[in-house]
This record gives sequence, C-alpha cells and structure tokens, in this order.
Amino acid sequence: MKIAFFTEGNYQGKVLNNHPNMRTELAWMCALDADHWNINQSPNQQYDLGIVIIPKNNPQFNLSKLKQYCNKIATMQEGPNWYWQDYPLQQQIWYYNTIQEADFMFVHNESDKKYYEGLTGKECKVLPSLMIEDSVRDLPQIKRKDIIIGGNFCSWYGGFDSYMIAQEAECPIYVPSMGRKIESEEQMDNLNHLPYMNWVEWIKTLNNFKYGIHLMRTHAAGTFALNCAYLGIPCIGYEGLDTQEKCHPDLTVKLGDLDNAKKLITKLKTDKDFYELCKITSKMMYKEYYHKDKFINYFNKI
Repeated sequence: MKIAFFTEGNYQGKVLNNHPNMRTELAWMCALDADHWNINQSPNQQYDLGIVIIPKNNPQFNLSKLKQYCNKIATMQEGPNWYWQDYPLQQQIWYYNTIQEADFMFVHNESDKKYYEGLTGKECKVLPSLMIEDSVRDLPQIKRKDIIIGGNFCSWYGGFDSYMIAQEAECPIYVPSMGRKIESEEQMDNLNHLPYMNWVEWIKTLNNFKYGIHLMRTHAAGTFALNCAYLGIPCIGYEGLDTQEKCHPDLTVKLGDLDNAKKLITKLKTDKDFYELCKITSKMMYKEYYHKDKFINYFNKI
C-alpha cells in the first residue's frame, strides 16, 4: 500500500529511522514507509491512502484537491478533540465540513473514537502513538532520581495539578519547556525548566528521572506517558489517555482525583516493591501495545 501524509511541514519525501526529532507523526511516516507532502502541495504520483493532519492554525486548504491524488483520504486528529471549537464560528463550520469530506478518520484514543463517530457519523479508527527506537536504544543504566512533570502551567497541559502532587515526593521537580509556557513559571519554588531540545535529546534526558507525573486534562497523543513507559519510569496520570491506561494501569486516576494521586506518589516513594512492579509493568505494556512491530500489524489489520 502506498501511503502519503499531508501536514503543514515544509519538507517532502521519506522519514529515516535516525531522524533526530522523531515526534509521533514522523514515527508513523517512518514505520509505514510513507511519503510526506506539505498540505498545500500537489503530489506527482498516486497513492492508495492519504492521511491529512489538519494544522491547529487551521488554514483553509482544499481537501477535495488532495482526493485526486489518493484513492482514499483520512483525516488525523491533531490535539484534543475539542480544540477546534476555540476557532471563530466560520472556521468551526469549515473544520466540521472538512472532516466530513474524508472517507474516514484516525483518532488518538478510544474516547476520541466515540466522540468523532458521534459527531460525524463516520467510521473512526484509533492510530496509536508510536516511538521509533533506533536512536535511543541501549541507553546507559543510571541511578535515577528526581521527578518530572509532563507539561507547563496552562490548562492545556495541567501543569499545576502535576506540580502540586510532585511536591509530595520531596525532591527536585523538573518540567520540559514547551510552546505554551506561562509567564513567571520560572518563579515557582522548586521547579526547574529544562531547555528546548529535539526528540532524541528529550528521551536521553528523560532517562535520568525516577518518577513522572502528567495530570493532563487534555487528551491527545499521550506521548509523555508512552516515553516514560519505554524507559520504565512509573507515571501518574488521568484516565482517558490510552497510553496512560495501558502502560501505567496502577497509576491511573480519575479526572480530578488528586487525593488518590497523592497516595500513589507516596507509595511509589516508600514502597520499593510497588515501584518495581509499576516499572516492570510499564515496559512490558509498552512492548505489548506500542512496539513498532505491533503498530504495523495493527495498521495492516485495520
């Protein structure tokens, strides 16, 4: 099957296994041996399937134009399932009409599948998050310490919930620098911001941490929970993200259940057997659900 991805990225061609910034969408392209085209480009060949990732900036591109180059067209959810409802009304209508033009839709989570099938009446399929491990295999075994939270302090990433729970561990707290950083975050006590870095650098840096917390109300690709699982880092998070629920089942709490989250971080810190169980489970579930071979087999079935 010949597959093409269409995104706002300004590059054309294949994604190699050693790409230094192997974000989820690039991992999909790499695993599926797909070509990439800018969303406004016209391909010079025909494809069996075109997968369109609609940019969050919502350019008014023409999906019908891409159909002449692809036997089937699927749109791919980008961000949480509600983000497009922050657009002005005319753009909301455009987004809805655009996804209705597609033959079907790929989504991040089972909860998103229910939402979009109810919204559109179209067939939706979960496209699991993915890591291409080639550049981050055989990382050094080091003595891990400290805690990292998965996002900044805007509502999108839920950093404040994570920060409050992380303090229960009584160790230095770190957070990645991301595009939605709120002014004055750096002034928070016992909070250390990591510099911006590419994906390979991020995985190597994440490998230093003992605990992860990502109490994120926004359900999207769930890459933080996935990256932690690959490395065997126990991660506390809210239910609704497939990567969290599958890879960290004993550390998943209901939305807003901070009391239980506090109990879990305390148990991870004080109960070595529980910590080891969560560590082993996360790595085992990663291999069971998210290894590249599993992804390719799953994709071929659907």
